Amino acid sequence: MNLDKLKTTDGLDLKGKRVLVRADLNVPAKNGTVTDATRLERVVPGLKDLASRGARVIVLSHFGRPKNGPDTENSLAPIADALGKLAGLPVAFAPDCIGEPAEKAVASLPEGGVIVLENTRFHKGEEKNDPELAKAIARLGDIFVNDAFSAAHRAHATTEGIARLLPAYAGPLMTEEINALRTALEEPRRPVAAVVGGAKVSTKIPVLTNLSAKVDKLIIGGGMANTFLLAGGVEIGKSLAEPDLLDTVHEIMHAAKSRSCEIVLPQDLVVAERFEPGAPSRTVLTIDVPSDQMILDVGPKTVAHYVDVLSRCETLLWNGPLGAFEIAPFGEGTFALARAAAERTKAGNLVSVAGGGDTVAALNSAGVTGDFTYVSSAGGAFLEWLEGRELPGVAALTR
Repeated sequence: MNLDKLKTTDGLDLKGKRVLVRADLNVPAKNGTVTDATRLERVVPGLKDLASRGARVIVLSHFGRPKNGPDTENSLAPIADALGKLAGLPVAFAPDCIGEPAEKAVASLPEGGVIVLENTRFHKGEEKNDPELAKAIARLGDIFVNDAFSAAHRAHATTEGIARLLPAYAGPLMTEEINALRTALEEPRRPVAAVVGGAKVSTKIPVLTNLSAKVDKLIIGGGMANTFLLAGGVEIGKSLAEPDLLDTVHEIMHAAKSRSCEIVLPQDLVVAERFEPGAPSRTVLTIDVPSDQMILDVGPKTVAHYVDVLSRCETLLWNGPLGAFEIAPFGEGTFALARAAAERTKAGNLVSVAGGGDTVAALNSAGVTGDFTYVSSAGGAFLEWLEGRELPGVAALTR
């Protein structure tokens, strides 16, 4: 995938053109009310830019996981309303993404107008990348803009299929995401550190394998660190771990060593008998985890060590928390390291790129999301990029 072949709409005359924009409007909502508008906020600038240039902007997106065709619970109608309020623009809505309802709605769209078409997943052909569905949607537009990096890891009709049928371009959010990841992984300021956390090693084996060949320091956190400690002969009490992956961990550690990548593990830990709010907890050295306790966070010595590691690095890539941050006080390690990374970033000493649902939630809780160089709104796509995999939705734009 030659990313230098990506094209944007910069400089194009779009006046009167029908521009199909694949966005990601799959936001958290309850009873028709959006509860987290982050993804909508990020797509608004690109839509407003197209509208201001006289384009007729036609927005495509999936929403939820409908199983049996159209249903009110997974309709994009309330999301279209929320998008219009955020953009400060009238946003029309069509009750389907193909056929007469969509065709009539698009035909009546004025220059500079914006319309959201109904949930693309109401058609089974969307997730099957059905060529006929892609053709039916492509007939509604003159050009295609993919601004949904967060859905680019899926080869669906509206992420990959349409790009084969129309002149295809990367939207500004797609471009931002790709540039941020390229900056951190392909052309980084060194030394480079990566924080990789989360519950299970099994979900991140390809990430760890790929990053160990690209970064200088690999900081392991969360339940994953427990499995690494176990592989080193450390007793971890009742902590979450994957004993069946010890050989895999040894392989990862050996590969990292051969590539001069240092794997950084905790020196002290916060433990408790139960994972619940208000459970009594204490800090112990890594080698002193009681047999009846579970590891739920890293301790202050570990945080100080991790901060020292970051102080000697110029690029940071972060995916996954260091502990069970959802329940106090087990987020303190993650929050402290996040604040330290934010401070170095604000001082101009660190390029910091983070992504993944739990990571974004943790940075939000720490109050530092806006201080990182870039925080991705993508989950699966961000993770697959860290694995070194080709994303179909991106690759389709480079043909």
